[in-house]
Amino acid sequence: MMVAAYPGRLPHHARFDYLPIHRRADYAWPGGARLAVYLGFNLEHFAFGEGMGAAIGPVSPHPDVLNYGWREYGNRVGAWRCLELFDALGLPTAAIVNTALYDHCPELIAACVARGDEIVGHGHTNAESQGQWGEAAERELLLRCRERIQRESGVTPAGWLSPWIAESRHTSDLLAETGYGYTLNWCHDDQPLPMATRRGGGLWSVPYPQELNDIPMIVARQMDARDFARMIVDNADEMMEQSAAQPLVMGIALHPYIVGQPYRLRHLRRALQHLVAARDRGEVWIATPGAICDHARQVAAAAATGDGADRVAAPVPPQAGTPGVQPSASRLSTAPSAP
Repeated sequence: MMVAAYPGRLPHHARFDYLPIHRRADYAWPGGARLAVYLGFNLEHFAFGEGMGAAIGPVSPHPDVLNYGWREYGNRVGAWRCLELFDALGLPTAAIVNTALYDHCPELIAACVARGDEIVGHGHTNAESQGQWGEAAERELLLRCRERIQRESGVTPAGWLSPWIAESRHTSDLLAETGYGYTLNWCHDDQPLPMATRRGGGLWSVPYPQELNDIPMIVARQMDARDFARMIVDNADEMMEQSAAQPLVMGIALHPYIVGQPYRLRHLRRALQHLVAARDRGEVWIATPGAICDHARQVAAAAATGDGADRVAAPVPPQAGTPGVQPSASRLSTAPSAP
């Protein structure tokens, strides 16, 4: 006889309550913009002859030089072409970096630091995934990456994106406990929101795209570069209209071994020019996820103290008993009010 595994309330992550987009505080991004946009520029290094890695062609037994060489093109050529494009358009990025790059091609990270890009932790290498690691090993990874970025680049990373977006049950807790301020691992919303963790610590989630992302679109779904660029434009136009009702965030995830290929870069240029034109009209704020998170934190703090009462509406709190909402008492800790 079959018995339902989940006859009642389903297991929950205990990181945030359900709060629909139309029941949030209203605010604006700097300059009065309603849509914040950022570029997540993923810079990665892979072990040769072993480990994980994205593939553009048939996967061969290791050493699989076809796919390794394709990924390495991004560090040798594609990333530099992308940086030239970003410079020409005056675009900041979040350089989401594997710390193995400090051993492999440190000048690439140095170029991002020199142009003022935010440096976001992204593990040591995308040849491995932390999701199945023990808590002590995962904590060591987070600390080691943070310390390496501080030592090599002179900046302290506020944000983290796990390689392959792999999480254990404790990743969010460990991020807060090791000094990170926000995570890009969750794609559940269009606004930055606080995350509950077991010891507090003020961890936030900044939306990271799984749709406006060249790996799932171009590699997994085999979308043409022209269509991917059109997708960026259409997404921006739609979100600019939606943002009349709520302030929103639009991230674009890019990997230089994909979009740094010449014919794809040509189409990406047109999409980014569309965003720059909107920026110049004051319709969007192009920033970094760290700056976006900082602004949302400030808005939430002002709302909590009443300092921003003239410009920030108070959020409607989640109600226990509402379908899909877990009672606040079940939380590991109480998250601050969503902005």
